Amino acid sequence: MMKRRRDELSDEYIVEASRIIEGRVLALDAYKRARSIFVYVSTGKEPSTIGIIKQALSDGKELYIPKCISKTEMIAVRITGIDDLVPGRLGIPEPAAITETKTANELDLIIVPCIAASHDGKRLGHGAGYYDRFLESSSANAICLCFGEMIDPDIPVTEHDVIIPDTISD
Repeated sequence: MMKRRRDELSDEYIVEASRIIEGRVLALDAYKRARSIFVYVSTGKEPSTIGIIKQALSDGKELYIPKCISKTEMIAVRITGIDDLVPGRLGIPEPAAITETKTANELDLIIVPCIAASHDGKRLGHGAGYYDRFLESSSANAICLCFGEMIDPDIPVTEHDVIIPDTISD
């Protein structure tokens, strides 16, 4: 149901909502204070992160991008430019090489994707559990990006789902 709802979002809405979300992220004290940022590379009908990625690089932040190293695990790998990214295992751009890495606890800010989320921190991801495993040691420094049209109070959770304390939406 949520995937269908997301798939029905118009391209115009996605562009405008992504612009608003990007502005809100870049205005956060957590972003301004962060030296190291972990952010997903958006694809399809996700809030766009390309502006956040470019700005973080321009601001001299240490920028880390997810790299899937197995069917169940991803790691945070530092990049120094957009051209460090290549299509990965799932077709999502990821670092071409494993250089410097950090754990969730070592990162100042973690930006997490979702299909839908609630204001109380529940998040419906894409189903593989990569972020839940990555964040199981710490989600205190994580924010979730979610389209306002996909905020829903009734997000189902299991014992393995990590609650994300802050959701940024349009």
